[in-house]
Amino acid sequence: MLLSLVLHTYSMRYVLPAAVMMGTAPTYFLAWGVWRLLSTVLPARFYREVDDRLYTIYQSMVLFFFENYTGVQVIIYGDLPKNKENVIYLSNHQCTVDWIIADMLAVRQNALGHIRYVLKDGLKWLPLYGWYFSQHGGVYVKRSANFNEKEMREKLRAQMKAKTPMYLVIFPEGTRYNPEIPKVIADSQSFAEKEGLAILKHVLTPRVKATHVAVDTMKDYLDAVYDVTVAYEGTVDHKGQRKLAPSMTEFLCKECPRVHIFIDRIELKDIPEEQMYMRRWLHERFAIKDKLLIEFYDAKDSKRRNKFPGKSVHSKLSLKKTLPSLLFLGGLTASMLLTESGRKLYVKTWIYGTLIGCLWVSIKP
Repeated sequence: MLLSLVLHTYSMRYVLPAAVMMGTAPTYFLAWGVWRLLSTVLPARFYREVDDRLYTIYQSMVLFFFENYTGVQVIIYGDLPKNKENVIYLSNHQCTVDWIIADMLAVRQNALGHIRYVLKDGLKWLPLYGWYFSQHGGVYVKRSANFNEKEMREKLRAQMKAKTPMYLVIFPEGTRYNPEIPKVIADSQSFAEKEGLAILKHVLTPRVKATHVAVDTMKDYLDAVYDVTVAYEGTVDHKGQRKLAPSMTEFLCKECPRVHIFIDRIELKDIPEEQMYMRRWLHERFAIKDKLLIEFYDAKDSKRRNKFPGKSVHSKLSLKKTLPSLLFLGGLTASMLLTESGRKLYVKTWIYGTLIGCLWVSIKP
């Protein structure tokens, strides 16, 4: 009985973070909605400036749970600039926590509010969040033949026209690397072999369309491209085989002791402009990622496993960066829920905000 209670308590570690992050969403959405209405008569850049500040508050709260609460060690390799830059962030993709890794790097550059995502089209139907991500500058894309290049270019040009700071996150693999679904990995490797490309073991063959459109459209606006490789320590089974990376729930249950992040900052002049050549360049970048991950997971020398080569920095996020946002949003939400009218507004925000958001994204990209 006691053991069962202990195990149950351990598994519930994610409940508080999930309740706060989801529970404060209507409060945040209301604050953003009020500003969106007030800013309709203002130049777009004024809307963006305040929207970025609001987004920083919410994501700082998220990072409180994913860093301070979990106590995860964030180990950074390579050269992460201290200053803000307009960048495209390219990363391998293996779990939902990958979205938070971009936050972890951006907050260390004071650029947290500048994050925009290239997202799978289906995510636009998420309650509240789906609409908001689009309004914050995110781009929803469909795969393969359904990819709408014109739509993506127009959205990026609108961001540049408004002088929007850009930290555009793209996962070129298009879907998560999952060792429990070997068919996806095998199909990816077969495609690479058919195209005469290097066969990759720990990442999938990247798709170039979104990356090419983003780089080509914003080449005179960007400072660099960040090529990011992420590895979660503890994702190897007793046989030495790679297993599934942690889900958000598992991560919040403190099942990942360390996250290793390798950053390679690439100048725009070093990236081919034509899509055909960029495709090969992108595959070569993922081949480099693959070698890093082979070293991390499969190195014959056990001392070289569970780390990337080169110098590293254990980067700890200060509570000053996250706790004030938690107290602010938590306090506002609690205040709303203490009154009957506040509770009604809270529920209506979830319901009508979701309905209006779904209607909006179905009409406008």
